[in-house]
Amino acid sequence: MGTGLQLGLDTFGDVTVDLDGTPLSHAEVVRNTVEQGVLADRVGVDAFGVGEHHRDDYAVSAPDIVLSAIAARTERIVLGTAVTVLSSDDPVRVYERFATLDAISRGRAEVTLGRGSFTESFPLFGLDLGDYERLFSEKLDLFAALRSEGEVSWEGTVRRPLVGAEVYPKTERGSLPAWVGVGGSPESVVRAARYGFPLALAIIGGEPARFAPYADLYRRALDELDQPTLPILVHSPGFVFDTDEQAKELLFPHFKANRDRIGAERGWPPASRLDFEREVSGGSLYVGSPETVAQKIAATVRVLGIDRFDLKYSNGPMPHEHLMRSVELYGTEVAPRVRELLAD
Repeated sequence: MGTGLQLGLDTFGDVTVDLDGTPLSHAEVVRNTVEQGVLADRVGVDAFGVGEHHRDDYAVSAPDIVLSAIAARTERIVLGTAVTVLSSDDPVRVYERFATLDAISRGRAEVTLGRGSFTESFPLFGLDLGDYERLFSEKLDLFAALRSEGEVSWEGTVRRPLVGAEVYPKTERGSLPAWVGVGGSPESVVRAARYGFPLALAIIGGEPARFAPYADLYRRALDELDQPTLPILVHSPGFVFDTDEQAKELLFPHFKANRDRIGAERGWPPASRLDFEREVSGGSLYVGSPETVAQKIAATVRVLGIDRFDLKYSNGPMPHEHLMRSVELYGTEVAPRVRELLAD
């Protein structure tokens, strides 16, 4: 995974509007996502992650294809997912697709495996939500076995067994880097340690310091299981613009539109400006000028002792032009300032 702090960007490929407020097509959003990834590489961002969704407010259902388009136009940025919904996919096909991406990108592919916070993919692919936990547990077990890139014999209950099977293509480095995404379950933290997967903590609300027990639990579990030291990543939402006030004023209506749509499905109350300001000032919403965002990221790195921070910079229908400015500022000003603050 490299050494030193890494600073990445994540997007879900949210369906956006143009500067006049007209919604863009899914096809335009996909193309814009590629341009955002290319810019992230150009301005020095370490990693770029694309999420997987199967609903009309997100345009990306096949992140590996989007990442392949970015790979063909970039040189150095690590390309991965945020996340791949392993529960509703086949571990063999996931490994094969990302090993192919690894070849196209000359060794820059990774994958983050998760259960997904949305469930549309389960009925879409003919799966029973009643098997939610079993599907992920068994498929993660199989994926862990596939990482050896040798012969694999495996048996479970969610698919037919494998006997002496191998996956192709093989990666040039001998295995595919993979993280496990966790939203705050101690059992999931320990499971990631048991399999030897680096940990990706999705912190999307509340004070980041409340996740310190999970980071500590992961490190203790690695030690008790005789696993090597492995990195921890934090994924949190935010938006960078030239000034604090511009960032907040541009983001709030899109933040509210996104939160209220999801909230209506899940029984949450409408998001208020007070809720927004509270998350910006003391929660896990990294919004403001480059200096403000850098200070907040550095504080999170210190309190959790993490190895990588990924800013989920896409926020509801925010226009592509504003997202491009956020990507540019993150790479050229936020990332260098975070490293400077931590060095001090």
